[in-house]
Amino acid sequence: MIINEQKLDKLAELAIKTGVALQKGQDLLLTAPIEALPLVRRISVHAYKAGANIVTPLFSDPEITLARYLHAPDESFDKAPNWLFNGMGEAFDNNTARLAIVGEDPLLLSSQDPDKVGRANKATSIAYKPARERITRFDINWNIISWPGKAWAIQMFPELKPEEAQSRLADAIFSASRVDGLDPVEEWDKHNKNLKKWSDWLNKKNFYSLHFKGPGTDLTVGLAKDHEWMGGASMAQNGVICNPNIPSEEVFTTPHAQKVDGEVCATKPLSHQGSLIENIKVKFEKGKIIEAHASKGEEVLLKVLDSDEGARRLGEVALVPDNSPIAQTGLLFYNTLFDENAACHIALGQCYTKCFKNQNLTKEEIISKGGNSSMIHIDWMIGSNQIDIDGIEEDGTKIPVFRKGQWALNF
Repeated sequence: MIINEQKLDKLAELAIKTGVALQKGQDLLLTAPIEALPLVRRISVHAYKAGANIVTPLFSDPEITLARYLHAPDESFDKAPNWLFNGMGEAFDNNTARLAIVGEDPLLLSSQDPDKVGRANKATSIAYKPARERITRFDINWNIISWPGKAWAIQMFPELKPEEAQSRLADAIFSASRVDGLDPVEEWDKHNKNLKKWSDWLNKKNFYSLHFKGPGTDLTVGLAKDHEWMGGASMAQNGVICNPNIPSEEVFTTPHAQKVDGEVCATKPLSHQGSLIENIKVKFEKGKIIEAHASKGEEVLLKVLDSDEGARRLGEVALVPDNSPIAQTGLLFYNTLFDENAACHIALGQCYTKCFKNQNLTKEEIISKGGNSSMIHIDWMIGSNQIDIDGIEEDGTKIPVFRKGQWALNF
């Protein structure tokens, strides 16, 4: 494995200091693929240096995952470890910080029975509710970063030898995560200030809806009443300012779950739970997807949409310019954390309840303002250099927001 050790250590330090912004005396819950152990170890060192109380890692392994699909009884695919996610919810209630490392094989389950994949995903989504609710409410400081998994690297760079592909992916992760410079923490401080300029402008405009127009796309996304745009660093309910996603190039908010109409095409494949879904095309009516198609992985997509009532409605809309550093690499990462930061995107399912001007709303108040409720939250990309976006005010006035994939104004 040829990975720059110094940059790997900088990524680990960045994850603790800027990503999760771990506080002295906090516990840290870590999830990661077993392959990412070198990064987990470095993160643990920086966490304890920052004053962590206890660091608890939970690992996944692709061979164990595949063993289930090859040998488990059929009823296994309707079950999930509720006890684990209940425990995570309890940990978050006790102010445990959350850090996730992603880097799994994006096609791990692509050759498995789609029915079993869909059932297992649904069971996990239901069981994950205690943890998911606390994350989408932003109860605690949390962060996601990436490890250059070998299978992932081979998928991205099939023309290279495995070790060369992994090294190439590592370099792409380091660049997108802004750890190439002398002081990544300072670089992220500058980047967060830039993202805040855009979220402040959008909040000042307080648009009623957004209109997306491009090849195969003519979509109007209503925005929730009293919505708030966010991006980059955000304050969690526990008062800690953290960066949930590294990398992050987006500003995002909560759409109105009942006010989305039109058609939209995905501009990048969606890698979801080990399956690849390509060329998604859906039609919305009064907020709900009434038609859905995909050239590959359509059966998995349809099962996702049937997860619950809220799965066919939107929980997030995010704006990312086509000149973002990740988009400019020209790479398809097959990983939502990166691909969503290369293009504007929408998310099916649960809304982020923090994206309201009042963050102390009840569930009923959130729904009354247009916020969506679901057991899933799945981002997929709809932006490109051919997409125009207008902000629509309540009186129908249109104001250019994006033209040909770029912000339509300069500060």
